[in-house]
Amino acid sequence: MPVKTITAADQRRAANIFNILASIAVVLMPLIIPMMLWIAASIFVHASVAHHPNQRVRDYLYPGGYRFYGLVGSLVVLLNFSPQMSAWFPGQIHMGMLRIPMFWVWLWVASILIIVPFAARDIMRANRELWKPMMVEVENDA
Repeated sequence: MPVKTITAADQRRAANIFNILASIAVVLMPLIIPMMLWIAASIFVHASVAHHPNQRVRDYLYPGGYRFYGLVGSLVVLLNFSPQMSAWFPGQIHMGMLRIPMFWVWLWVASILIIVPFAARDIMRANRELWKPMMVEVENDA
C-alpha cells in the first residue's frame, strides 16, 4: 500500500481550523450570514477532522465542537423563546435608524465569551505543541 506523509503544519492546521472559524463566525454573528454558513460548513469540517489519524488533532477538535454545538443548541432554544425573554433585558440601543434590543447584544456578548477565549487558548496550546510528521497508509484507487 502507498504511504502518505502528513506534515506537522498540516496537523497543526487541522487542530486549529475548527476553533479559528468558529471564533470568526461568533464575532461576526450580527451579520447572520457568516454564522449560518459556518453552522452548515462546520459539520463537514468536524467530520473530516474527527477521522484524522492523529489522536492529538482530534483532542483539540472535540472541546471546540462541544462548545460551538452547545452554543448553537442553546441559541435555538433562546431565540425560539426570545419574545418572552426580551422583557428580562429592557431597553434598546439606538444606532442611527436601527433599534437593537439589548437582549440581542447580551446574547452576542455571551456567545463571544463562551467561544473566543477558550478557542484562543486551544489555538495557542496547539501552536506550542511539538508536531511531528506522520506516515499513513492510503488505499490505491487505481
